[in-house]
Amino acid sequence: MSSEWPVVPVEDVCELIVDCVNKTAPVVSYETPFRMIRTTNIRDGRVSLDSCRFVDGATYEKWTRRAKLQYGDVLLTREAPIGEVGFVDLPEGLFLGQRIMQYRANSKVLHPRFLHYVFQSPSLKHQFGSHEGSGSVVSHIRVGDCFKFKIPLPPIDVQDGVAELLGALDDRITLLRETNATLEAIAQALFKSWFVDFDPVRAKAEGRQPEGMDATTAALFPDSFEESELGSVPKGWEVLPLRQLCAFQKGCSYKGDGLADGEGAYMFNLGCFNEPRVYAFQKVKRYVGDYKPKHQVNPGDLIIANTDMTQQRDILGRPLLVPSGMEPGFISHHVFKVEVGERFGNQIRDFLFFSFQQAVFRERAVGYATGTTVLALPRDALEEHCVVLPSQSLLMAFSDVVSPLLSTIHENEERATLLTQLRDTLLPRLISGQLRLPQAAALIEEAV
Repeated sequence: MSSEWPVVPVEDVCELIVDCVNKTAPVVSYETPFRMIRTTNIRDGRVSLDSCRFVDGATYEKWTRRAKLQYGDVLLTREAPIGEVGFVDLPEGLFLGQRIMQYRANSKVLHPRFLHYVFQSPSLKHQFGSHEGSGSVVSHIRVGDCFKFKIPLPPIDVQDGVAELLGALDDRITLLRETNATLEAIAQALFKSWFVDFDPVRAKAEGRQPEGMDATTAALFPDSFEESELGSVPKGWEVLPLRQLCAFQKGCSYKGDGLADGEGAYMFNLGCFNEPRVYAFQKVKRYVGDYKPKHQVNPGDLIIANTDMTQQRDILGRPLLVPSGMEPGFISHHVFKVEVGERFGNQIRDFLFFSFQQAVFRERAVGYATGTTVLALPRDALEEHCVVLPSQSLLMAFSDVVSPLLSTIHENEERATLLTQLRDTLLPRLISGQLRLPQAAALIEEAV
């Protein structure tokens, strides 16, 4: 490790290093104050609470008997995948699932946030890989090796400065993504009200004006229901299988030796779906090999994951939009491109994007998954899924409302991506002491 600072074993500067209970905790089907963090919840330096599973109080106490989580604890995944890092800032009621290590810095000599950033540095990522053991199914880091990682140890005031500077960048990134989550929730709520709960139709059927809606838009909704194969639906709306609305084009089977850093086409692959979000900015790969025109995607295209490498089924059937600024682009064989029929135009893209996030579609995607280790979503399972389709004018009205929200989300994601790149550039140089704090602060000021 090239560093201007002394290098020490991590066990020498932590007051606690604990392996999780390496067996599956019994979960419950209802919400409780106690949630399990799995390896899939730890990504890109953060602990996400999306899709956490719940347990009862007795299980929580049993699984935290070695140590409960505290603010500032740093988490490291040992397997599936190895080397993901997270910082615990909301510990109440959380506990660790399998294959996760818990580190608690000795605050007299090690700033918790500094440890968090050290674990994300290339030098530590290299150590995680070099300690990788060969498991019978997947690779892993041995528990004993998790105590031996070597980390740089600058003076505590320097650690404080590094943590504050990088933390400020992370705070900006977090704010942008929280804003995006709010904007998406607004669009989700509108879709559900109009096209799942049929609130405007119910209001008109009862002689009321639809709430929060102008008269022109309200006039687009019928004022009664009719029976269909899916039950009671707004009068005049069609119940259609997806095969009549769109086609699902599977992506390219790429060759590993075609992957490249910083050059070639942008390949939208399964890694793009790691976190629930709107645009596929995350984990896009570059590829210099060949692919066919049918695999190409353009900004604004709708794509959907057809594979899940785990048994969690969180990614399977999840939709994303292709961002601008990543051209030329294409999809890997783990992804479907949703090709919209000419009858409906671009307006149906927004409708389908939110349709694919509804519970009834998610249940179908999970239910039709096949495979013992790698789960695959058959094309015909999607094609036969039925949706309740409103009029073309309503599709246009919905798109007119949500398109500005999606555009703002795209701009925020672009900004977050730039800030992330800046943080990742500064991080190893600050951690090693090759770049001092005043220089880093000047670079940030220039960039933002």
